[in-house]
Amino acid sequence: MSLSPKHRRQAEIIYLILGGLFITSLVTSNLIFQKFFSWSPFGIYTFSLSVGIIAYPVTFLVTDVISEIYGRKMANRVVLAGVFASAFALLIVTVASRVEATEWSPLSDEEFDKTFSYTFIAVSASLAAYLLAQFLDVQIFHFWKRLTKGRHLWFRNNASTFSSQLVDTLVVIGLLVSFGVIERELFLTLVINGFLFKVLFAMIDTPIAYLLVFGIRRYFGLKGVGAELDLSS
Repeated sequence: MSLSPKHRRQAEIIYLILGGLFITSLVTSNLIFQKFFSWSPFGIYTFSLSVGIIAYPVTFLVTDVISEIYGRKMANRVVLAGVFASAFALLIVTVASRVEATEWSPLSDEEFDKTFSYTFIAVSASLAAYLLAQFLDVQIFHFWKRLTKGRHLWFRNNASTFSSQLVDTLVVIGLLVSFGVIERELFLTLVINGFLFKVLFAMIDTPIAYLLVFGIRRYFGLKGVGAELDLSS
């Protein structure tokens, strides 16, 4: 769909905001992953999870919204931007860990290193899982979009997210176990807990995805199933 100059600027701003949310969620989840917590919603089931999982599912919600509104190419661009952002964050943490703390520093070198000691492994594992899962998410989303002729957003959103989140959870937990960051005995528990949490989040974020897509489509006058905003021109 061609846009007026005003609407094009607005569409670009929305895209940048969504991309910013995506990158912030991704980088933050990698930096804070070493803290684990338990959560028992309504006493039905007790999750044992890394706090990094709080932000990470947002990335899949954002890529689904971008895929629906701006198309697969623009979604893949955000995914690649996330790779560079994560690599740059890792570089900053590495340099910061090499700088000697002053005597009056609130955090000593030992405390800082303990907090970020596994950041390199975490980011490496996360990037490997993230690249595979995010590109899988985008591909599956558009596969079902073509098959359903642009209908049933709820199905595309959940089908793509469930599949990609399972792959993401298996890969990242598997790599963390392989590098000795997490004990091998916790592998199955953390995979099950992580995947169930992500599935729960995916079901919760479906109405959010609908509201965002509906609002953006209505504002820009996107009519017809599968219509997308074109920012390439």
